[in-house]
Amino acid sequence: MEKIEIRCGLECHQQLDTGKLFCNCLGILRKDEPDYIVERKLHTIAGETGEVDEAVKFEAGRDRNFVYQGYYDNCCLVELDECPPYEINSEALKVALQISLLLNCEIIPYTQIMRKTVIDGSNTSGFQRTVLIAKNGWIETSDGRVGIQSIDLEEDAARIISQEENKVIYRLDRLGIPLVEIATAPDIRNPAEAKEVALIIGDILRSCKVKRGLGTIRQDVNLTVSVDGKWGKRIEIKGVQEPGLIIKTIETETKRQEDLIKKGKSQAEVRKAEESGETIFLRPMPGGARMYPETDLPLLHISREIINNAKKELPKLRSEIKDELRKHGLNEEIVKLLSEENKISDFQELIKVYNKPDLIGKMLTIWMKDIENKLNKNKKDINNKLTIDILETILQAAQSGKILENDIPNIMKEIVEGKRVEEAVRREKIENLEEEILKLIKEKPGLSKNAYMGLVMARFKGKVNGKEVAEIISKLAK
Repeated sequence: MEKIEIRCGLECHQQLDTGKLFCNCLGILRKDEPDYIVERKLHTIAGETGEVDEAVKFEAGRDRNFVYQGYYDNCCLVELDECPPYEINSEALKVALQISLLLNCEIIPYTQIMRKTVIDGSNTSGFQRTVLIAKNGWIETSDGRVGIQSIDLEEDAARIISQEENKVIYRLDRLGIPLVEIATAPDIRNPAEAKEVALIIGDILRSCKVKRGLGTIRQDVNLTVSVDGKWGKRIEIKGVQEPGLIIKTIETETKRQEDLIKKGKSQAEVRKAEESGETIFLRPMPGGARMYPETDLPLLHISREIINNAKKELPKLRSEIKDELRKHGLNEEIVKLLSEENKISDFQELIKVYNKPDLIGKMLTIWMKDIENKLNKNKKDINNKLTIDILETILQAAQSGKILENDIPNIMKEIVEGKRVEEAVRREKIENLEEEILKLIKEKPGLSKNAYMGLVMARFKGKVNGKEVAEIISKLAK
């Protein structure tokens, strides 16, 4: 029986939710037509060792032209490589330091910003700026400790809009958005542990100020396989985005490597993950020859004051926050939705106004979603209408008895439709209200108080004071 072993590490690349890393442009993506277009062609250069990297040679051999689309308000001369970079974005550095601290890393006090040669066209300069800020961290898994080798802060690349055999069109809006790159040590020994590591790191990242959504996090797997003690070459597998795909990809690639190792044909290379778990060749494995110092920026000094400021605002992990939400008696669905919708801080603020956790949880999640579906509005528009201050006003009206809790979903809907909050929560004084309620009770005798409440509120379309109605029904419906 052959003995199969693996050494596996993960690389996670996560966009930070700040401005761009080396200029003052906003880190937002655009869908509208670009303001201008620039065309370039990139060429190989030697690294600090005097050698040209194998991956660089490979890209150069493709002889492609690159077209760049840009915007005046979130792309500048830095993205076009027409002026030197600004000093590193202090907010992005703080977020990266917080991630490093949560991963138990040692912060590097003096560090050199580097240029990493990239000639696939995704960087107009032909290189990516990157800086090592922390190392020697760790996380605990159910199988033991996994080391965090390094954490780098770097600029994201331009995004591909379209490509042909000899031409690629990129958009510059993504170029320069800050990324953290987290590289684990090759301590992972089985596919299930690899998935667990990805989930732990993901939980830490989402606890910090990072971007959410498709394309904001990218995950790679580094894998080396041994057959009966004979180790193959390291394979880097790009684009293993979903945690569920990690196990399948490692198992499939391990099997492929078994056959290659037996034949003595294992090659170090970069491959791309497919949804089936299989991988396809992308390019040769890059080496260290493509790194050289950034000459336009000084050494980065991460002072004790900067580190202490990052520690002061260190966020709680999402797992810890979820436990706190459960202590309020919220069910798992609401806890999950509050976390996914990034509404936890809103919940914590509103619970101070009106101590009804389940009601507030539904306001921020389920009822918001219902309005989105009924009115065919997008989430951003709804959030802009139902701000934290507006929701607080609605809850204060419920607390004072001006409205019933059952009125709240309809009031929220009315506000999104354009009604002012003061008008939406106002309840009219109906003449002869007691007489009207008595008439309704006589028409439909024998119902519960809650049933009568529903009938009254429906008849007056929620425009009466709920507390007053409840008191009248309690008096009349014996």
